[in-house]
Amino acid sequence: MNETIRKFGYPDTLIREYAHWVVLLRPQQVTLGALVLASKEPARRFHEVSAQGFAELKTVITDVEQSLERLVSYRKLNYLMLMMVDPDVHYHVIPRYETPAVFEDVSFPDHGWPGPPALGQFTATDPATNAAITARLKTHWPAA
Repeated sequence: MNETIRKFGYPDTLIREYAHWVVLLRPQQVTLGALVLASKEPARRFHEVSAQGFAELKTVITDVEQSLERLVSYRKLNYLMLMMVDPDVHYHVIPRYETPAVFEDVSFPDHGWPGPPALGQFTATDPATNAAITARLKTHWPAA
């Protein structure tokens, strides 16, 4: 796995691994269910992702959207490809909603709604809460 994938907590944050991509729980939960969708390929520019990687992305995104819908009734879903600090191709996937989502008695407001996501504001979670969110998402994920 590349440096970016490891930085976002792989393997502890792994929700699903595909041939060309991994889906990880974003350690800083900007909103409930915030994810990192990262290419496993040695690509540091989007055009360097293989044709097979692009083809698989359709399946991955479908799985992401359906699973997040089961976890949190998001109103919008933002895919942010920033790659300013972490160089390998990846997206931050941020579910967006108007009223705070609640998971195991923890409230997860969307601080940026209805504007851009407020990446600097997130709900502080401990490893146990992140593991519980990861486990719940895995139960919502389509079978491999």
